[in-house]
Amino acid sequence: MQRGQTLIMMLFFTLIGITVVTSATFIIITNSQGNTKLQQSVVAYEIAQSGAENAMLQLLRNPAYTGEVMTISDGTATIQVSSNSAIFTIISTGQSGNFIKKVQVTGIYQNYGITFSPIKEIYN
Repeated sequence: MQRGQTLIMMLFFTLIGITVVTSATFIIITNSQGNTKLQQSVVAYEIAQSGAENAMLQLLRNPAYTGEVMTISDGTATIQVSSNSAIFTIISTGQSGNFIKKVQVTGIYQNYGITFSPIKEIYN
């Protein structure tokens, strides 16, 4: 009887160990996928900001600038500039993978210069 009980206990503890290791593996995989998605989201936001900063620079050089599509790293920034007399509105859309982020900047043209508002994210 002693040998049978030892074998059953060993199988029981082995089963518990396998269950713990399998659960930990699934948790690590899930966290890794979540972190990858978070990183792509941050990259999309940074691309959108870069597009807005490029548009601000282009407007300072050429007030007739209307936008463009830029390739930045592994994503794209689509820049749209609209104006209403002396007020410019820049909307930059950054895309990285399946993630899309938008930012907006407003500029006011006065005294031969443009004053820009801070860059803010637009939520859809």
